[in-house]
Amino acid sequence: MSLRKTTALAATTTVLGVAAAAVVAGRYAAHAALRPPAGRSLPVGFREPPLTVHATAAGQISLTRSLASGLPGTYALTGPGRHAVVGPVLDVPSTADTVVRRLERVDRGRLAPGDRVRLTPQLYTGNPRDALGLEHEDVTVPGELGALPAWYLPAVRDVWVIAVHGLGATREHPMNLLPFLHGMGLPVLVLSYRGDPGAPRSPAGTARLGDSEWRDLDAAVRHALDRGARRVVLYGWSTGASMALRTAAHSPLRDRVGGLVLDSPVLDWRATLRALAGGRRVPGPLLPLAVRAAQGRARLHPGPLPELDDPAVLELPTLILHGPDDAVAPWDLSRELAARRPDLVSLHVVRQAPHAAMWNADPKGYEEVLRRFLVPLL
Repeated sequence: MSLRKTTALAATTTVLGVAAAAVVAGRYAAHAALRPPAGRSLPVGFREPPLTVHATAAGQISLTRSLASGLPGTYALTGPGRHAVVGPVLDVPSTADTVVRRLERVDRGRLAPGDRVRLTPQLYTGNPRDALGLEHEDVTVPGELGALPAWYLPAVRDVWVIAVHGLGATREHPMNLLPFLHGMGLPVLVLSYRGDPGAPRSPAGTARLGDSEWRDLDAAVRHALDRGARRVVLYGWSTGASMALRTAAHSPLRDRVGGLVLDSPVLDWRATLRALAGGRRVPGPLLPLAVRAAQGRARLHPGPLPELDDPAVLELPTLILHGPDDAVAPWDLSRELAARRPDLVSLHVVRQAPHAAMWNADPKGYEEVLRRFLVPLL
């Protein structure tokens, strides 16, 4: 074989090897971004390095200064054997690299100097009865892949709220709003779906960012109607919001859906996947490969939710709660959707709130907007 042919063959082999390595790297990056996290999870956007407790005294706690510890509003601190709730920032000392917040309560364990904790928007753990004193039933929803665990909180009205969590969270996350919804007399069904603890495993072993999970929400709608609901309001966070949008567009029972509440909706999976992969420390050059691999592996649609392409698909009163500081699900598409359908869509802007933490940043303001939206639907 001539030197020229040998060189060409070697070059071709090298190119094929690089291409194969790129495919493998892309699949790895996509899997790292989409696989369910092991153990007790934190909502996406709250997996930054842990904070150090510096001191606690007289209803106050001093934490390492960071963007997370300085967020306005109400959050929880979680760590091994520990769970506490902190309120607003009280002080940012000029002589120390710390932030002082109000310590609302310690639910589990104790907090001492040197402890390492993480911030989370999930204020409650356990179940509605133990955490909130709200009576509930443990029910199972017959889903496409098997039984889906859920909590049902009875109330006097015949319009039910079906609450569905989002990325990295569990059904503990919607517990933040259960006292408010219960106070309005609304029955609430809090759903676990494929990939959640106790629910059927997703066939691919990875999330599909609502692309198939919405069928579990559709099953929950059927369950609510079979149990006596006249209509339902779908209330979703993050990918749960995407599931709600898809259910309202495609469910055979969509005429029984009275409205949508979308908190931090994932409307373009590509941007969210890049954020997820980056959060799992996938190198930047692999992010475009991860997007392509995820599209093929999970059979995701090539762009933003197809329901956004035709504004006429959205036929329901819709409240979107979103803000410009969401680094996981950029809010540009939320603004566009509200601008295209001002007759149906209201956008409540929340600033200085990470992904799916719009309530945490301003609980009273959030609940007042939600109350004004829900009352006409009852």
